[in-house]
Amino acid sequence: MQNLIYIVEDEADILELVSLKMKGAGFDTMCFERAKPMLERLEEQIPNLIILDLMLPDLDGMEACKEIKANPALEKIPILMLTAKTDIEDKVKGLEYGADDYVTKPFDSKELVARGNK
Repeated sequence: MQNLIYIVEDEADILELVSLKMKGAGFDTMCFERAKPMLERLEEQIPNLIILDLMLPDLDGMEACKEIKANPALEKIPILMLTAKTDIEDKVKGLEYGADDYVTKPFDSKELVARGNK
């Protein structure tokens, strides 16, 4: 797949919306409601971008980001954190853990697509 994006989001409505908007912008998407299945899938296929929620039921998104960036085979994958955590401390922590971008909810889908196209 060309322009493949992994979307990790436990809220079904948001997951569907992000997937629809990214597909509309010409991306292929693979959706996950938990981080661990996405991490397992990385062993089989590497996406061009990961859109990652922070508050997931199985693994904190910060930890998933840290794990990805610690792996030399995966560290170059851009990660865009999409989260309800709006505190500056959370944003800084996300960037320190290796996120390439940080978008807070609620978000504008046009902005999200533009950031995904970077």
